[in-house]
Amino acid sequence: MQVYYTFCFLAAISVFLGFLNQYVLRAQATIAITAGALALSLVVLGLGKLGIVELRSWADQLLPLLNLEDLLLKGMLGFLLFAGSLHIDLLALRNQRLEIGLLAVVGTLISTFAVGALLYWFLQQVGMPVAFVYCLLFGALISPTDPIAVLAIIKSLKAPEQVSIQVEGESLFNDGFGIVIFAVIYALAFEGGEPTLPAVAHLFALEAIGGVVLGLAIGGLFHWLICSTNDHSLELLLTLVIPTAGFSLANVLGVSGALAMVVSGIIIGNFTRETGFSRVSQHELDNFWTITEDFLNGLLFLLVGLFLITIDLQPFDYLIMGAGIIIVLLGRSIAVTVPFTVLKRFRRYHPYTERILIWGGLRGGLALALAMSIPAGHAMVQGQDLRHLWVVMTYGVVVFSIVVQGSTIAPLIRRSRGIAEPETKPEAGS
Repeated sequence: MQVYYTFCFLAAISVFLGFLNQYVLRAQATIAITAGALALSLVVLGLGKLGIVELRSWADQLLPLLNLEDLLLKGMLGFLLFAGSLHIDLLALRNQRLEIGLLAVVGTLISTFAVGALLYWFLQQVGMPVAFVYCLLFGALISPTDPIAVLAIIKSLKAPEQVSIQVEGESLFNDGFGIVIFAVIYALAFEGGEPTLPAVAHLFALEAIGGVVLGLAIGGLFHWLICSTNDHSLELLLTLVIPTAGFSLANVLGVSGALAMVVSGIIIGNFTRETGFSRVSQHELDNFWTITEDFLNGLLFLLVGLFLITIDLQPFDYLIMGAGIIIVLLGRSIAVTVPFTVLKRFRRYHPYTERILIWGGLRGGLALALAMSIPAGHAMVQGQDLRHLWVVMTYGVVVFSIVVQGSTIAPLIRRSRGIAEPETKPEAGS
């Protein structure tokens, strides 16, 4: 019951912070809740150092009980991705499939190696010789843009449609490929595995292709079930089964639950919405999943902010957090610029496309959960646990991307809305 009580109290805090935000900060809810949780963490740490109220030990005991890694990767992620993909326009996604594919696959791979190489060079300069494979591991976990963080902020700002679809589509699909890269490098770093082409192809087929196939099967099944009933309550309950039992089934089968939820959500949102739901039911569907998404987003980003309490920061940690932010931004710039250098030969894009994609490449709880999956004490660098260094660096990047990038991208998007969308050239063969 202690875990349940902790979950309930934290959920109440996230709702309360959202309530205060509409009267005080009036910022985007995700940013406000994360900033509020950071402020709360600093207050807790400050009171403890002053000897007024010692809450650090209490927080150290309770927060790990929730296990952010399992809570997000094996639970909340399914709900959030399904809810986000319900509103994806399949026709618009199809028109941007080349851009989304290159950003999600090629861009993630480029970013992984760019971040890994820059991090390796930086650590060599400060006298911390870390094996290149560990630097690549950090590049793999930080390169995929977090669909939860991106969708929570970009959707509310009404970016130009072309750019919005690219940002949302990339963030929804690149985590599947990013997790494959992370799994391969993880095996090489900690399990002594060999990254042979057949092994990588098998892992990709199992994770990515398996997730897509399962998503198609789940989406098709529940499309038929929903279209077979006129009971409004049952229709909503059937959609609830997808991110619960469907996501759990993906985890049991060892395929990408994230991709399965995205694919099934697109099917329900584009086909079932029109043929299986009445006008009243469509409104109920949107309201139900919007409320669910807002509630879970608030809780997740509260946990991200409160995670600061559990980190024992040392002076060197602030240096690597700052370096990590710069390195990840450089890696993101390269990952976006390289594909668009090729794409601009064939299509015209909004003038703000690359700037919004670079600055809107937010990271969130997904990267933090992957960093926490690194085994503690397995790799030591000059007396410091590599896991601690990577978690600290990831946390710095996540907080910066949500609070700083998330709060400063709004003026960029507002300026972009004043420029007409270019008409894209038709693709060859279409």
